[in-house]
Amino acid sequence: MIGLLQRVSSANVVVAGATVAAIRRGLLVLVGVERGDDEATAERLLGRVLGYRVFPDEAGKMNLSLADVRGGLLLVPQFTLAADTHKGMRASFTPAATPPEGERLFRFLVQRARARYFEVGAGVFGSDMQVSLVNDGPVTFWLEARSGGDGN
Repeated sequence: MIGLLQRVSSANVVVAGATVAAIRRGLLVLVGVERGDDEATAERLLGRVLGYRVFPDEAGKMNLSLADVRGGLLLVPQFTLAADTHKGMRASFTPAATPPEGERLFRFLVQRARARYFEVGAGVFGSDMQVSLVNDGPVTFWLEARSGGDGN
């Protein structure tokens, strides 16, 4: 499972003209689900997202996590993150989970995030979404969690 973290001052998701989720300071995480991912993989990714130190401390060093700063978390399904782009001029989506499995695991991730954290918004799987953000820094990190424990 892939999480593309972006530290934001604000972010929102609009579907069919309506805002479905919005946060102020926090993390926007684009989530890609790959074949072989499972609930344990989602839990590992969530743990990394909540604990990853991307916010500055008093000295300006990135030593604080989302939980430390009590920022918002916005999870957005992003099928294309699981693409294989190594060859040619068109992405292959063979590494991506099937849509039903991707949706199931994305919903599981959102449910677990809401159980563990106080402010969680989410995009809508399979929808045409307009995602707006103000990237703070900019700060962006690519996190991966693998089934079987590889990739933490």
